[in-house]
Amino acid sequence: MTARQEVTAWRPAVPGVTEVFHARFTEYAYPMHVHEAWTLLIVDDGAVRYDLERHQHGTPGDTVSLLPPHVPHNGSPVSPDGFRKRVVYLDGTHLGDDLIGPAVDGPDLRNPVLRRRVGQLHTALAGPGEEFEAESRLTLIGDRLRTLLRPRLYDEPPRRDPALARRLRELLDERVAEGLSLEEASGVVQAHPAHLVRAFSTAYGIAPHQYLTARRIDRARRLLLGGQGPAEVAALTGFHDQAHLTRHFKRLVGVTPGRYRVSARRSTEGVRPVIVGG
Repeated sequence: MTARQEVTAWRPAVPGVTEVFHARFTEYAYPMHVHEAWTLLIVDDGAVRYDLERHQHGTPGDTVSLLPPHVPHNGSPVSPDGFRKRVVYLDGTHLGDDLIGPAVDGPDLRNPVLRRRVGQLHTALAGPGEEFEAESRLTLIGDRLRTLLRPRLYDEPPRRDPALARRLRELLDERVAEGLSLEEASGVVQAHPAHLVRAFSTAYGIAPHQYLTARRIDRARRLLLGGQGPAEVAALTGFHDQAHLTRHFKRLVGVTPGRYRVSARRSTEGVRPVIVGG
């Protein structure tokens, strides 16, 4: 088999993330090395074998691996077919030095909820304009990692806080088009990011980033019905660009913004309208 290497790397505008790294390797093996950042790793195809603190570990498909900073490790494919992995490198914003020891002792976490959330994080990190979602997902991932690594210290039931949830909703309502980061929102309402996200989701049954997107889509619908074009509407409602608007609009409304706008014109002209969803 011919050696194969495919790499994509970038640094998103998400607090706490120093790099996102997606790779496909067949014969390549990492020598012993260290990172300044935490390494949050999932393997989508194949498996990786690695040594950490003189102990051998592996990464089956349902595992999330968390390698602590400054601790030497290597890595190589388990089979000739190689592996495909996705990595997020994190600074100390979400994970403190107190977790380095537990991560060395048990770096491979077999937890379906965590595995799903890390996959969702990568999807958000890959989409321009999804920084608020990525930040929200990352803060919950950090919360779950702390619970798994130090359960007696961090495993607390979620607390209801309707007043805090209402304050965040009001803040989001004020900043529909401008948007804001979770870090900024936490500073305004004086609450820990993870508690803020959980309080909002518990109170309203929807995550803060989903609420903000829904508000933006409602505003986009009104502007489209008023005759404005999708590109202009995207800029006026806080979306990164027209493609970003189209992706969310079709998911929530069932059709593209362009088709929705055309259907509105047809309706006002007395032509049978196109059914466009809720």
